[in-house]
Amino acid sequence: MSNLSELNRHLFAALDRLDVESLTPEQIEAEVKRAGAIVEVADRITENSKVTLQAAKLYAEHGEKILGHLPMIGKAKE
Repeated sequence: MSNLSELNRHLFAALDRLDVESLTPEQIEAEVKRAGAIVEVADRITENSKVTLQAAKLYAEHGEKILGHLPMIGKAKE
């Protein structure tokens, strides 16, 4: 998954799989576990995106002087 749109697509696909009425109880259990794993990974990706956005906001507010504290968005001055 390379972006949040693709992540969203995967989440809705998991939801669609859970809505299949012909699933056996065993298949439902497997899909619930799979969906839970997808959600856990999605949560981590979302949190990472939030941190990246916060860093970008700090950079927008404070400019170059903040780069030493945010090496992931720019080369820190040595």
